[in-house]
Amino acid sequence: MPFDPAPTAAARAKRVLRLRLKDKHAKWLSELARKVNVVWNYCNEVSYKVWERERRFMNGFDLQKYLNGASKEGLRIGSAVFKQVAEELATCRRQHKKVRLAWRESRGARRSLGWIPFKARTLTYRSGQIWFAGKPVSLWDSYGLAQYAERLRAGSFSKDARGRWYLNVVVEVDVAQQPKAAAEDIVAGRARDVGIDLGLKDLACLSDGSRIERTKFFGDIEEKLAVAQRANQKGRVRALHAKAANQRQDLLHKESTRLVRRNDAIYVGNVNAAAMAKTKRGKSSLDAGWSMFRTLLRYKCDDAGVQFVEVDERYTTRTCSDCGWVGGPQGIAGLGMRGWICVGCGATHDRDINAARNILARGRARLAEGIPRL
Repeated sequence: MPFDPAPTAAARAKRVLRLRLKDKHAKWLSELARKVNVVWNYCNEVSYKVWERERRFMNGFDLQKYLNGASKEGLRIGSAVFKQVAEELATCRRQHKKVRLAWRESRGARRSLGWIPFKARTLTYRSGQIWFAGKPVSLWDSYGLAQYAERLRAGSFSKDARGRWYLNVVVEVDVAQQPKAAAEDIVAGRARDVGIDLGLKDLACLSDGSRIERTKFFGDIEEKLAVAQRANQKGRVRALHAKAANQRQDLLHKESTRLVRRNDAIYVGNVNAAAMAKTKRGKSSLDAGWSMFRTLLRYKCDDAGVQFVEVDERYTTRTCSDCGWVGGPQGIAGLGMRGWICVGCGATHDRDINAARNILARGRARLAEGIPRL
């Protein structure tokens, strides 16, 4: 979902746009992807042999020397693509700290999803189409690529599990150079800010008392998914998973955009989604999409000049947001208590709204720490 905050003072930042390609190009792109896999596997093997012999890692420039003349051997995908594959392999090996990376399969049950990297100079945009390797490629231009035609950067073509191809291209976008509101105004309450407590009962509870309801995207398809899996309908299984993922992404985009447009500062609890995924509630936490929601909020806040702060959420549920007394429900047994009364001041709290208000207070304190003293 596009997000255009229309900032007053503009700076530049890099963003990745993902656009669906027309299915008529699938066969041609799949053939190119198989050639890319051949180049990847060759570079992977050469790099490993050099490490075995010389105990040194080859960089992308070193690997490019071994690809001279590859086009004459039938791999007609362009020298720029060769170079990009070599650079990507060297980068991935360094990131994952591995001597040898996974082999990219072109056929069979373990085939890898199609992937074709490219450099900026190999891709051009003209009259609603992109030109790559001398051919026009049609797409559904949901972002309006014409406005980024002079700012296209490197990217890739990728294939999903359903066989659909996408263009992933890096572009430069305008972002707010100055925040919408000064930190002093936010801390003093002269600007709109909100604390967000992420949860499983509701997707999020806000410090203003409102809630974002959580839709059980995976739960809604679970019965149909079981039927398709028992019938060995692999295409149906992939379609159901894609439907749930698209619905989740659509909801998170809409809610994150609404929050960014309404507020000058957003504070979110740092719930450990990866650790929660390993518990009995892992399926529900993954279905909620906490990490994706925080990522969307973060980059949209950067674009719009909204302050984004991720705060420590420990004891936010148990701490009274009025007097600070710590004595609310705790542990597994306390999860069923959705409301409690503070012994210190007698205030009645909703468990999640109280946590959101504590996150709001901690976020304002974090902002106050960055205000210079005169």
